[in-house]
Amino acid sequence: MQLKERRSYLITIKRRYLKAGKKDKKAILNEFCIICNYNRKYAIRLLNKTNNFPVKKKPGRKPRYNSKEFITALKRIWFASDQMCSKRLKAVIPIWLPFYEVHYQKLSDETCQSLLAISAASIDRVLKPTRVKFSRKGLTGTRPGTLLKNQIPIRTDTWDITEPGYMEADTVAHCGNSLAGDFVWSLTLTDYHSGWTECRATWNKGATGVVAQIKTIEKALPFPLKGFDCDNGSEFLNYHLLRYFQEHPRLIQFTRSRPYKKNDNAHVEQKNWTHVRQLFGYDRFEDKVLVSKMNNLYAKEWSLFQNYFCPTMKLKEKIRENSRYLKKYYKPQTPYQRLLDSKSINRATKNKLKTQYQQLDPFQLKTKIERKLKVIFKLITVTPNVRIRI
Repeated sequence: MQLKERRSYLITIKRRYLKAGKKDKKAILNEFCIICNYNRKYAIRLLNKTNNFPVKKKPGRKPRYNSKEFITALKRIWFASDQMCSKRLKAVIPIWLPFYEVHYQKLSDETCQSLLAISAASIDRVLKPTRVKFSRKGLTGTRPGTLLKNQIPIRTDTWDITEPGYMEADTVAHCGNSLAGDFVWSLTLTDYHSGWTECRATWNKGATGVVAQIKTIEKALPFPLKGFDCDNGSEFLNYHLLRYFQEHPRLIQFTRSRPYKKNDNAHVEQKNWTHVRQLFGYDRFEDKVLVSKMNNLYAKEWSLFQNYFCPTMKLKEKIRENSRYLKKYYKPQTPYQRLLDSKSINRATKNKLKTQYQQLDPFQLKTKIERKLKVIFKLITVTPNVRIRI
């Protein structure tokens, strides 16, 4: 008889044994010893024992992150920060925690300590049931501009990424399921050193509109533009943009990436998801009125939210061991924090950034962003949620 069967048999006859008289107990005991092949004294102890099978305790220490207050606070910060990855979220919590207590409720000391002490792996574990995978992809709208390829060099040298000002540029098409006709495009510029990112919307991707938005972004930057690197799209490789950089008062290095090499613009490519797609999705924006409304959101709340309160990962070193690549990253920081640590930013600019930061609240910014998004999405026609191959 198997152990599992012996236990079930013991549970069955135990109730009869405890209620039976002396003669019946003797008969039940004899039967139990014969069937299970137990010693008589051992069988008596099993039948008289109050709890034969105690519940085994789960090995390891007691769970630390299962309180309702803790899980609620973590989820609220995670959703407000646009569902960041756990490593970035760990860096977000100390920045956002003081504002959380203003908008919601005061947390207990134990919960605050747990939020500050939780590791990235534990965040993944706690949020695993809540995470949703997003599988939809968009169309690529890059069309090669061949006219100026010989005049705009491919970037072969390494920029000085120890100081801000060297930026990558890219565009994102809000075309829905079709690239036909005119629609809104988003222009994204990302700084190599700090990760400072600015986005602007433009109607189609004509050279005049793109140059106008680049000028607007340049005025909004807290540092001077020193280098501009783009892909081989016709929105960048044109005489309007080349003339603008050639006639610029400062010497700005204008370069392009290798054709069909997306990794040459890896810094800005990843921002196409975090700064554009996460905000506006994959629907078709074919109303010209949307350009001004999107730029109002991009230039104000969205820029402040992303650059002051959203940490980014920065690669420290990349080593190849046989066929594997080992990557090490710096501690996640916001672009604002990296600019404060930069030696090439003067004190007046740092003080201006600090003053602006002290006037901001991430939860208020998030509320304003959601309010403006509702107005924008009322003006668009939602396309069916189908997967698109690129």
